[in-house]
Amino acid sequence: MPIEFQQRVLPNGLTIIAETDPRAATTSAGFFVKTGARDEESPVMGVSHFLEHMMFKGTETISAEQLNRAFDEIGAKNNAYTTSELTCFYASSLPEHSERSIELLARMMRPALRQSDFDTEKSVILEEIAMYKDNPFFVLFEAVTDRHYSPHPLGHRVLGTAETIKDLTSEQMRRYFGLRYSADNTIVSLAGRIDFDHACEHLASLCGDWAPTAPVGRFAPEVRYGQDPVEVRLSDAKVARGYLLGMAPAPAADDDRRYAAAMLSQILGAPDNSRLHWALVESGLAEDAQSGFDAHDGAGDYYIFAAGEPGRMSEILSVIQKEIAALAQSLTEDDLDRLRNKVRTAATVGGERPGDRMQRLGRSWTALGRYESLDDEVDRIGRVTLQELRSVAEQFPLAPATIGILTPATAS
Repeated sequence: MPIEFQQRVLPNGLTIIAETDPRAATTSAGFFVKTGARDEESPVMGVSHFLEHMMFKGTETISAEQLNRAFDEIGAKNNAYTTSELTCFYASSLPEHSERSIELLARMMRPALRQSDFDTEKSVILEEIAMYKDNPFFVLFEAVTDRHYSPHPLGHRVLGTAETIKDLTSEQMRRYFGLRYSADNTIVSLAGRIDFDHACEHLASLCGDWAPTAPVGRFAPEVRYGQDPVEVRLSDAKVARGYLLGMAPAPAADDDRRYAAAMLSQILGAPDNSRLHWALVESGLAEDAQSGFDAHDGAGDYYIFAAGEPGRMSEILSVIQKEIAALAQSLTEDDLDRLRNKVRTAATVGGERPGDRMQRLGRSWTALGRYESLDDEVDRIGRVTLQELRSVAEQFPLAPATIGILTPATAS
């Protein structure tokens, strides 16, 4: 039997979607809450990520230790993550344990949010923020993203800042939770060998009393950019290399041009056999050089990253700009064929894993509110033409609107 898409909405607005596959050896489930850093008010920046941590601290009836042990007893692989636009809690297990796995996820989605846990975890979050300050790419990425999008909330930092986390109160967190972690702002994504009707009945018994909030929606103003590139210069005595990160406007998540944009960024800067790889890494000018594409609700961005000798950052930037300027006219059918093969391979490998299918399904529905099959998406990518690539390069030039450079404090 082929993989089948199924959907149901509970009376309280909780949406359940699935790609069921009776041939699969595992089952995966994920609760996707449409809330992330961009949905936070600036004074509580980081609350979504903080909440992610708090969900593992137990409920009014299940301790953190009991929750962790329960997942372990059924051999489930579970975790969570927070992005700018969603928070996801997921688990994969053998099919015979899927009911228990879903139950544990559903129960942890209604945490106790105890003050003692809040106080303890605040220290953990502050340590995490301090740890990431030792990661040059992360420091540069946060600074560039903040400058690129400000004052748009897409510039918010997922972890928050040391100041916003120190000032955050448990009452502010509870208000945010009540507003955002509602039934009608949550999607349950399932994939693998699962009885969909039984899973829906089970979820109704577990989540049927969750209150809806008639979703509060998302503040999504238009992102505006200046006419001239903005440069962010940072220095740090702890780094020994130079790091460069550029960001440029790109198509949004619901823009059909996103397929061409994704392919264009790979031709420019895939980790190997790309324009930047040959111009910078293989030539010995840079140690690392790559680019990528990320689509958001209402906006998108390309990023271009390189690392090398601090004194050669201007030279590295010049080569990047030269490759970007020549990209559109240098495109060939061979570029397209190579990427199509990569996409088909990646899709085939991912399609064999229910965990990958569950993630793709949940993220896609959270962003678009509709179903797009993997086969349809691969087919659409396969139909991208050279003209589409050149057109999107003209409409969304990869030339960075924001450029960040991080060098050692002693470098000139």
